[in-house]
Amino acid sequence: MQKGIILKIFVCILLFNFQINGQTKKVTKIAFGSCSNQSYSLPIFNNIVNHTPDLFIFLGDNIYGDTDDMTKLKAKYQRLTSKEPYINLKKNVPIIATWDDHDYGKNDAGKNYPFKEESKEIFLEIFEEPINSERRNHTGIYHQYEYEYFGNIVQVILLDTRTFRDDLKRYKGEFDKDERYSFYYKSYAAHTDTTATILGKEQWNWLEKQLKKPADIRIIGTGTQFGIEWNGYESWANFPHEQQKMLQIIQKTKANGVFFISGDVHYSEISKLVTKNTYPIYDFTSSGLSSTWEFATPNKNRIEGPIMENHFGLITIDWDAKETMIKMETWDIKDNQRIEYTVPLKELQFKK
Repeated sequence: MQKGIILKIFVCILLFNFQINGQTKKVTKIAFGSCSNQSYSLPIFNNIVNHTPDLFIFLGDNIYGDTDDMTKLKAKYQRLTSKEPYINLKKNVPIIATWDDHDYGKNDAGKNYPFKEESKEIFLEIFEEPINSERRNHTGIYHQYEYEYFGNIVQVILLDTRTFRDDLKRYKGEFDKDERYSFYYKSYAAHTDTTATILGKEQWNWLEKQLKKPADIRIIGTGTQFGIEWNGYESWANFPHEQQKMLQIIQKTKANGVFFISGDVHYSEISKLVTKNTYPIYDFTSSGLSSTWEFATPNKNRIEGPIMENHFGLITIDWDAKETMIKMETWDIKDNQRIEYTVPLKELQFKK
């Protein structure tokens, strides 16, 4: 009888620690990255497995599709998933994903990409989205997940910055005389049209509801960088009113524990956005699972990096410390730690 009671208690503890809303849970270590070219060997996935994360998040450019031919797009995904390092990752680490432009279908594409619905279906198939997933019932691929560690909730919100995004505004030389921007070609300017959107009304309304849910830490994943200044390339800074709207919703919902993870740029850095009405907003960028870039653009909000070699990001949450700590690390292809930055969770709190 006593052994039976002990066994039941043990099983209940396991269920509490590993399940919430029917999903497998228990997350303290999260790896993430973006920009993996399916034509390369992708050994970085083996490095990720060796760090034993509880979860891996793809933040976009998961392949380089860039096509209107959906047969070719699917074949490129299949080339990724047939790689031995990817098979190793999938076997050992749960994977969740959102997309950016190249896997969406076209460089810098937004809502007017004509094959976005077909691309979504391929995405859901490749990443084995459950048949009852809410993703299958709304436009776009935005989604949220909840993970827990002995009652502490980590909310992961993956945004869709492609399906609803209005056209970008072309750069016309506005900053040509600024020496900070003189050494490279710039494609896009900041929108002055405040009706132009990244997320669209439906996704904004959904996001506000998610931020009202109880959670201790909230990781918002976005294909393009959120916390940087304008640089002439794609980022949230091209839609400054949308950037401000995000901060306003965080303030309105009093959502504690928010920080961003992002990709796109082919290097790693941490940006810190200091605002008047919220706590500091961090944006941890990891972009370069296989891709690299020649230079990093100006970013006055940068506090760590840039790291230009192939790499992945790693987030470790220490719930057992006297004060909960969030460690952000960048590990390069040679398994060298290139960035280590720790944020106390209490820093990501509204003052009472």
